This record gives sequence, C-alpha cells and structure tokens, in this order.
Amino acid sequence: MVDPPLTPSQALSATFLSTQGLARRGLDKRMIRRLVSEGRLIRLRRGRYADPRAHPHLLDAGRAGGRLDCVSLLATLGVFVRENPGLHIQFDRSASRIPPLRPGYTAHWRSDRAISENLAADLIGALAQAVRCQTPRDAIATLDSAWHLGLVDEAEIAEVFRRLPHRHQTLRRLLDRRMESGPETLVRLILRGLGCGVDVQVQIPGVGRVDFVVDGWLIIECDSRAHHEGWDAQRRDRRRDLAAAALGYTTIRPLAEDLLFAYDATATAIRAVILTRRAR
Repeated sequence: MVDPPLTPSQALSATFLSTQGLARRGLDKRMIRRLVSEGRLIRLRRGRYADPRAHPHLLDAGRAGGRLDCVSLLATLGVFVRENPGLHIQFDRSASRIPPLRPGYTAHWRSDRAISENLAADLIGALAQAVRCQTPRDAIATLDSAWHLGLVDEAEIAEVFRRLPHRHQTLRRLLDRRMESGPETLVRLILRGLGCGVDVQVQIPGVGRVDFVVDGWLIIECDSRAHHEGWDAQRRDRRRDLAAAALGYTTIRPLAEDLLFAYDATATAIRAVILTRRAR
C-alpha cells in the first residue's frame, strides 16, 4: 500500500523524543519499555523514540541518526522529483556516533535550520539539495511543483537560490509556478527551446481547459495514467480532441512516462510536429 503524501506540518514538525524528554513528561524507563512493547512508541536508536504513526521514511531517517532530506522528503510531500531508490538523509556536520548507512542511502552533510529533534530537514535546505542532486531539467520541475503546491512562495524560492552555488542561478528565470506536474514542466522547456508562443492552462469554449496552446494552433496535453486511465477517460479525451479539431486546432498527447523516461525521443517528435507546420 502506498502511503499518502504528508501534509507539510506533519512531515516538517515530526520529531524524535529523547529519554530525557520523555522523563520530563513523567515517563520513567519502565513505562517507556511498556509503551514500546505495546507498539505505542518506537525505539529508533539508543535514547531516541518516536510516534509509530510517523511516516516510515521519517522513522528510517531517525534510525540512521539524521533527518529525511532532499528528493526523499519532497516526494513524501507530493512534490515532483525524479524517481530515486533509497533515502536521502541530512546529517549535521558535528554529528557523531552515526551507524553505517544502509546500501542505497545517500548522506548529505550540512548544517540545517531545522530543530535538532526534527526527523525532517528544513524545507528550503531540502529543495536546494534536490537542485544539486538532479539534472537542471528535473530540478526546474521540482521547484515548479513545490511552488505550484504552495509549499514555498516567491521569497522562499529566492532563499533556495541564495543557498545554491552561482552555477545554478540561471535556473531561477526558467521557473513557472503554473505547471501542475513535472511532465508539464518538461514540455514547457522543450517549447521554450523552440521559441514558441505558448499559452498555459487555456480555457477553450466547447473543449475545456488544456495544458498548452502553442503558436495559436497546437494543443499539447500531458497525459498520465492517474488522470487518463479507463475507457471513460479516453472517450472524454477523444471528444475534446474532436471539438478542438472543429475549431482548427491540432492536438497531441505525449505520455508522461515518455517525457520522463524517453525524453530525447519525445522532444524530437514534438519539435518535428512544430517545425513541419512552420515549414509549410
């Protein structure tokens, strides 16, 4: 079963509880052992406990002695990131007695602005780290997604770039918070490279809202399995395409999986559609 995305408050405020902290709440060692045996408390490592209802990835980061970070934290929040096996975990530079990392785990050693007991890294720091860990194209899609979801505002986007080296600064002008998915960002970058006139999230009478209208004649819809699966969805899409054709539009529907995993071939096909029309 796939865990639902966490709300920002759930993920970013999740903390571990120290033995001393539990003692201040009136729990002695015997009571702590009983809560652990009953499954009402989880022992992460020596002297650290957590609520068992916390997301498993937060608990795993706590067991490793760090905080959930980078693409791993962002994915639990519903932000688009490139699929990445294993966990990205942030460790303070001064951390000691860290157990050996499990295979597939990635360590990020840096100072963090999160509360010391937090199981999640600071969100701005996690976004900046995700820019470093991904290709520029995927990094733009991640920042677009976080901005669109309302997890950060324009001032916080600026703070992300203040924490990044100079070589990443050119990405700032390529962001667009209107993008509703990672594949939409990838299509937008293709169109930008062609110098097209692009309107985003356009409402067309008789057709409905479409992802892109390019140069006034081409509709591009970014289809994913989540929103276009089943015959009912296919019938709806085909009727929309016919209505758009009656108004003089051509519609293409690149698959999200092709944009993610066959990007170059998909980009070449989209360019061919546009350049063939221009040649005419």
